[in-house]
Amino acid sequence: MDEYSDNSLTLDKFNVPRETFSRLSEFRELIIEKNKEINLISTNSINNSMNRHILDCAQVIDLIDINSKTCTDIGSGAGLPGIVLSILLRDKKIDMKMNLYEKSYRKSSFLRAVSKKLKLDTEIFEEDIFKKKNLVSGSIVVRAFKPLPVILDLVEKNFKKYTNLIVFMGKNGKQLLDEAVKVCKFEYKEKKSLTSDDSFLLNIKNIKKK
Repeated sequence: MDEYSDNSLTLDKFNVPRETFSRLSEFRELIIEKNKEINLISTNSINNSMNRHILDCAQVIDLIDINSKTCTDIGSGAGLPGIVLSILLRDKKIDMKMNLYEKSYRKSSFLRAVSKKLKLDTEIFEEDIFKKKNLVSGSIVVRAFKPLPVILDLVEKNFKKYTNLIVFMGKNGKQLLDEAVKVCKFEYKEKKSLTSDDSFLLNIKNIKKK
């Protein structure tokens, strides 16, 4: 066991094959190593990073539109969830490119290096997505980026076509959802998080400004 081994996790509820779990573990190790140079994840979350970050991201795989050719991760950071999902999609033999938007040069460089090492089908956009227009995607995934009302406004204004928007919601999620419904119309379903009792996921479609 290395000093950052995580003994608290189980594979059962995530339905992750052991070969895929091995690749996810390799990605986790790459994050931890790079975290010594740049801030990718909180140092307090390192020891529980498999559950807190990797498997937390993996749980949304069943919400991804697999009939589309692309998926977009907004504000990818360390590649959470974009790189995790790209690993899962590849191992499931689903032909889909993962578009990762990350305006930080150092984080974008990390994403490129990881994608090359793990042989993933990704494209890294080192750009401010708020300045992009007429974007097209299948599913859009967002984790630890901006408050929900800001995310909804971004997708409504900057994407001309998409299938669904998947947002990770934390302990203040209910309050943010209440605020969002005041300014936008949208269809949504909630899914309880498998990794945190305080969190949930939103699967959103058909966003329109009120």
